[in-house]
Amino acid sequence: MRVLIVEDESELSARLAANLSRHGVICECVENAEDARALMGETFDAMVIDLGLPGMGGLDLIQELRAKGVKTPILIFTARGRWQEKVRGLNAGADDYLVKPVHEEEMAARLQALVRRAAGHADAKITCGGLVLDPALKELTVDGAPVALTGSEYRLMLLFMYKPKQTFSLGAILDHLYPLDSERDSNTVEVLIGRLRRKIGRENIVTVRGLGYRLGS
Repeated sequence: MRVLIVEDESELSARLAANLSRHGVICECVENAEDARALMGETFDAMVIDLGLPGMGGLDLIQELRAKGVKTPILIFTARGRWQEKVRGLNAGADDYLVKPVHEEEMAARLQALVRRAAGHADAKITCGGLVLDPALKELTVDGAPVALTGSEYRLMLLFMYKPKQTFSLGAILDHLYPLDSERDSNTVEVLIGRLRRKIGRENIVTVRGLGYRLGS
C-alpha cells in the first residue's frame, strides 16, 4: 500500500511513516498543499491530510482534489476534534476522519479499510482463487495452508491482491516497495517475484511480456 501524507509537522509525519511501514505501508511525506499537488502524477492508494496546513489549508486541498476528479481515498488526520469540523471534512470529500493523537494500529486499519473498499473488496480478508490474505494479521494462506512472507513479499502480495486483474510495471512495483528517496534496484523485483512463485505457485503470478506482472492465470 502506498500512501501520501500531507502534514506540516515533519517529525510527526516521519514517525507516522515509520510506524505505518510495520503494517506494509510505504509513505511519501510532504508539508504543504503545493508539494502535494506536485505529486499528483504519482499513484497512491490513499492520502492522509492534515487540516492545519500552511498556505492552502487541508480542507481546501481536499475540495480542489475532488473537483479535479481525484478519487483516491482521503483520511483527514488533525487535532481538530469538534463534530462540526468532522462534518465539514467529510462533506468536502474526505472518506474518514481521525483526531490526533492516534495509535498506529488504528490508522493502519482505517487505511486498509479505505483501500480495500476502493478496490471493491467488502470482506476484511482478500480472496483470489486459493489465495487468502488477511491484512489485519498480515497472514497469507494458499489452499488453506499458511505461507510465511517477508515484509517485502507481503507488500507485493498486498499490491497484487487488491487489484488482481491489473498488470504492474517494475516502476509501479518499486513505488509500492520503497519510498521515492530510497535506493532502488529493479533486480529486487525479479528476486521477489521468484521467491513468491516458489511459495504460492508459479501459475499465480503471470509475466506480461514488456509490461510487468499481474496476479492470476
